[in-house]
Amino acid sequence: MIVANTLYVMTPGSRLSLDHDAVRVDRDEEPLHRFPLTAIGRIVVAGAVLVSTGLIERCGEDRRLIVWLDRHGRFKSRLAGSVEGGILLRVAHHEAARDDQRTISIARAIVGGKIANSSALLRRAARDCDPSHQHAVKTGADELAMSAVDTDQVTTLDALRGHEGVAARRYFSAFHLLLPEDQGALAPVGRTRRPPRDPTNALLGYLYTLLRVECISALEAAGLDPDLGFLHAVRPGRPSLALDLMEEFRAPIADRVALTLLRRRELTPSDFETRPGGAVSMVDDARRKVVAAYHERRDPPVEHELAAEPVTLAVAVHLQALLLARTIRGDLDGSPPFMWRA
Repeated sequence: MIVANTLYVMTPGSRLSLDHDAVRVDRDEEPLHRFPLTAIGRIVVAGAVLVSTGLIERCGEDRRLIVWLDRHGRFKSRLAGSVEGGILLRVAHHEAARDDQRTISIARAIVGGKIANSSALLRRAARDCDPSHQHAVKTGADELAMSAVDTDQVTTLDALRGHEGVAARRYFSAFHLLLPEDQGALAPVGRTRRPPRDPTNALLGYLYTLLRVECISALEAAGLDPDLGFLHAVRPGRPSLALDLMEEFRAPIADRVALTLLRRRELTPSDFETRPGGAVSMVDDARRKVVAAYHERRDPPVEHELAAEPVTLAVAVHLQALLLARTIRGDLDGSPPFMWRA
């Protein structure tokens, strides 16, 4: 299916190939769909899906992103083609990442924005949660708001990461209180990642993967290296800068989608499966439902300081990447975080 210029192929056994200026999707040698390349900005495939050499070469030439996920939604690899932007920006990016003062300044803005947006989500969601939990959720939102302000006082990267970790634990201790009482079978027990141990963490992990793909695209379009981060340490195979950019958008996009799906009971225990060892993942039909909800969530307008009029959250991600590029070039003294007005 195509959603917001992204072609998602998640049916096991599918094969994607280049058919003139279109992508052809076959399964068991039977044609299923044909999509014009002009309608596709990037391709995301999950699980046992084959992509032909011809299509890979064409997407590389066109700088069209291809992302491979495993069947459980974990990121595996990507093809990005040649990098956009000039060499001077890339040099400035590497110089900024080696400058301790610039690194902590950019990382502080990222963490401050993330914590403030987490507070905004709790404050907004508290209006509709069980009355017996409202006080605890509002208290959590207030504590996070103060923590966001205190971020400016942190002077080292290690301390900043610790500060962010404390805020994240505070946030998720309140997040599970937002779920309906009869959704207890899906509720998280803390935050678990590799692997997720409950349905809510499996859902959040899948949504964060979709958001990461979005952030990689935005950074590459801005001419930045998605692998060279400021807050997240650089490691082989990890898009550290994309993880940095994600932080400000976890609550307004991914967490909000998860909360909406669970509150509306659009996901049930039957949408998840537990594998040997206790890891939990979503079934194929649930993943399609989540992809549709994710892209729908990116459409509502929000305010952004670079735009004279409200923009979608999808556009806001790209605007934040551009602000980061301007900061790295030295056009701005600091990279202002995206502040979500929930």
